[in-house]
Amino acid sequence: MSTEEDAERREGRFLVTHADEDSAVLKDVDRGQVHTLADNPGIEEGDVVEGAVEPEPPMEVAYALVDVDERRSLTVEESPEPPTTQARDVAADQSEGEVTRRERAGTGELHVLTVPEDGTERAVTDVLEDEATLARAARLGVARVEVRSQPGIVSVRYLP
Repeated sequence: MSTEEDAERREGRFLVTHADEDSAVLKDVDRGQVHTLADNPGIEEGDVVEGAVEPEPPMEVAYALVDVDERRSLTVEESPEPPTTQARDVAADQSEGEVTRRERAGTGELHVLTVPEDGTERAVTDVLEDEATLARAARLGVARVEVRSQPGIVSVRYLP
């Protein structure tokens, strides 16, 4: 491969933000760049792909997924369980509107948000629908995001 070709190859962790049978859109979760694939090599929305993309000739406006080192699916779900004791303890030390991030033992993170009690459902919906939730999960190398809540507290658990 020539130096010019190497400069156009992009390696990274990509979140599949859109996929249909003809194409897909990948977002580089570390750099924020978006790459539209000229075809869909069998990936689905919500997948994380660690690999490389290259521009498709001749116009080089669309990309091809040329290497896949790892592929995994992400799930984001609301749990019927209340926040854990740890999350409730963290929330007790926060003011409304604050977010605390804690590393989990092993892989993942715990985020605790304190919200107005009457805004808890909306906050849960926001977390569940936010592309940033998936992007963070991709960066953390986890496969599952679990959202727990009780009035005034939203707990977001990034799990292996």
